[in-house]
Amino acid sequence: MHPLHDYIAKLLADKLNNRKIVVWYDQRSEFTPFINEVRNGPRIDAELAPVSVGGVDARLAEYDGSMFEVRAAAEPYVSGDTPGVVVIYLPGCARDARSSVLMELEEAGTRWNPGLVQLARNLLLKTHTLGVVDQMLAADRKLTYTDLARMAESDGPEPPSILKTIFHDARDSDAMLGSWLTDESHDAAISAKAATPELVALINAKLGLDPPGNATLSKLRAVTARYVLASEFRLDLACPPPASLEGVPTPPSAESASAVRALATRLRVDFSAAYPALADQVENDLRLRETEIPASALGSTDTFRFEERELLRYCADLIVAAQYDEVLAIVTQREHCFWLKLDVGRRAQWEAVRRMAELGREALRVRAEVGRANGNVRTWLMRYTDAPSEWYRLDQAQRQLEAWVATLDDDPDERLLGLVRRAYEDTCHLMAAKFVDALSSSHWAIPDALHQTHVYGEVVAEQPKPVAYFLVDAMRYEMGVELASRLPESSELSVRPGVAALPSITPVGMAALQPGASASFSVVEEGDRFGARINSTFLPDLTARQRYLRARIPKSADLSLAELLSLAPSKLTKKLDDAQVVVVRSQEIDKVGEAGFTFHARQVMDTVIDNIARAIRKLAAAGVGHAVVTADHGHLFFASDRDESMRTDPPGGRTVDLHRRCWIGHGGATPPGCVRVTGSALGYDSDLELVFPAGAGVFRAGGDLAFHHGGPTLQEMVIPVVTIRTAAGTLKPDATASVTVTDVPEVITNRIFTVTLSLGSGQMMLGTTGTAVRAMLISNGNQVGMVGMVAGAEFDRATERIQLESDSATTVGFQLSDDTADSLQIVVLDPETDAELFRSRDKIPVRLGVR
Repeated sequence: MHPLHDYIAKLLADKLNNRKIVVWYDQRSEFTPFINEVRNGPRIDAELAPVSVGGVDARLAEYDGSMFEVRAAAEPYVSGDTPGVVVIYLPGCARDARSSVLMELEEAGTRWNPGLVQLARNLLLKTHTLGVVDQMLAADRKLTYTDLARMAESDGPEPPSILKTIFHDARDSDAMLGSWLTDESHDAAISAKAATPELVALINAKLGLDPPGNATLSKLRAVTARYVLASEFRLDLACPPPASLEGVPTPPSAESASAVRALATRLRVDFSAAYPALADQVENDLRLRETEIPASALGSTDTFRFEERELLRYCADLIVAAQYDEVLAIVTQREHCFWLKLDVGRRAQWEAVRRMAELGREALRVRAEVGRANGNVRTWLMRYTDAPSEWYRLDQAQRQLEAWVATLDDDPDERLLGLVRRAYEDTCHLMAAKFVDALSSSHWAIPDALHQTHVYGEVVAEQPKPVAYFLVDAMRYEMGVELASRLPESSELSVRPGVAALPSITPVGMAALQPGASASFSVVEEGDRFGARINSTFLPDLTARQRYLRARIPKSADLSLAELLSLAPSKLTKKLDDAQVVVVRSQEIDKVGEAGFTFHARQVMDTVIDNIARAIRKLAAAGVGHAVVTADHGHLFFASDRDESMRTDPPGGRTVDLHRRCWIGHGGATPPGCVRVTGSALGYDSDLELVFPAGAGVFRAGGDLAFHHGGPTLQEMVIPVVTIRTAAGTLKPDATASVTVTDVPEVITNRIFTVTLSLGSGQMMLGTTGTAVRAMLISNGNQVGMVGMVAGAEFDRATERIQLESDSATTVGFQLSDDTADSLQIVVLDPETDAELFRSRDKIPVRLGVR
């Protein structure tokens, strides 16, 4: 036979293999010659003829005036338990969608209504370019099956494509045009083989561009590139195009416009290395950077580099105007922008803008709700922690912004940062002042709330043993919520708010979390020291608390978070021995905050959350499947030192202890903007008096002026109480997927850097195409960085899960959060089991600031 016959036969055979029965409508009787070829002659009678179609044995029924006759002839072959393979050919017939006699046969098999010219086009495009095929199949040629069969033969009336022999690796017309537009190395071959007319025909047929006659290949390339990119840009605009585009033709049809968009996209995907120079040249030729196009009118595709920069400036203007939702919509739309994939620094600036907009939006929302809030202190607590208000999200957004800004090598717009920081601080100050009013009106107690002194008795003591008891210094409520989101979904989790004892400082809060505190707890002065007392035991410091806990719970173990993470599994098991309560202490947040290392503190906070999550999973693998995570107090942490206007002189009198946010002693004068409360009013057996700034101000005292605690704000007093149950010993490192990490820098010179993650094929569960992973930076057993941004995959920022797909690569931007790390490894984990899917074989040196 011939290529056209073989091509149609192959298509028909595929349908027969899939559905057994094919009802073939051929309204113009175009395929009758093909049917005669299959049957080796014309129809003789109503009997089904045995035929072979593309290697498939079948029976052929052909319509000859009666649908009932065809059905009657076919039914004996299809009505048995094992239906036969049957082709029912209906020349000159159009399908009756309502009452077709062959409806049951169509439903049992499939119906087919191909167009002869379209099939011939598909076949010819395998050896000819689109322009040549369009000329061969011109509508006015009235081609028959025989004509098309001859064209498809190698010795047909039209020569095979010369361009296809030059661009032999190109799989389609777009690939051929993309290769030519971005690489002039083929020009000599095109000229030598006189293929320019075929190229011109392809450009015309595919894109709708009629290039100038007798143009050189260089000129033709420039004209075509300008046409493709300028057309995509113009099609995307929401305003009249600039005058500089008037000389560029407009695609003549919707089909041409669609082809232009497809080719421009293909250039950015398959020819990404060459695209920037091509686009920059067109941008310069058309002087687009000099045009006054409103940024709001730029479309969703960044054809040219200047669009990304104009839109980022536009986002800045929107933040100034407090149009935060519009900013977030633009940022989301630009997540996969081509130009941001090229420049991690630019992508980092966009991420900073996103976080600024999120903080600004939360500040606007919470300030409005705080302004309307009443004096019911229980309601204040619920609005801070519970849906739908969840005011804690304001603090979460602020922490995430500040942590990101601290890693940037190029500072973002200080004007914008100042605006959203001021919005946050003003909201915190208003919230603090109104909450203190509500708290004092409620006699310094929040009804029906879990008080810190009851956490051990009501929560920890009720857990099955062994249980891990995490005491995290200065962990805000919002950080506890984020911690819960990063634990395996298979764990049983609950997060509830607790109310810290006042003053919200470490000696008081950590003592309040000890066993026995619910029965007898007070803050006292003993000798010349301030501390807490449970029954008759004075607890001024860590050593006293450790001694007290060992006496109350002999079968207990005490570890720091760093020690736990560094221990090998065998040594950890030995350390735990038969402990019923495993105390895990973390002081990282408070330590770096109070030391005045504001920049470093912002970086460390996020890694503490992840390190606690890792510790919980590590203990579960060691047999400690229950855990409670809580804190001694929260904190206020602003971007810079409190302004002089926010600083207040202490009350004077006899000072027992003094912190930025609280004064403890006797007598003195209550400064303006402060509130005084007696120890007895707080429920203590004490004659001490406490004075707190009523808003977010501080005393002139020792300690940091940006990070502080001790006072009665929601951020300082509301602590997380997270309970976790993970089936002990079930989190085994059995990898279920393979992950490849490429484009890894040889040396880390920036706090933000990118790598490429790919999912290995054949590793996913049946019926899935991807898997979720978590990636992090590890140094000496501790987490020193996390994922900050992702392009090319879904990224849940709360859980830090990246949804990798099997057929695509994902660009991941890491955020180094510990400048003290001298080397690191990239680790990719299964978020459910903590199984390692990838770990850098070698440690990557860190040389910040070295280029």
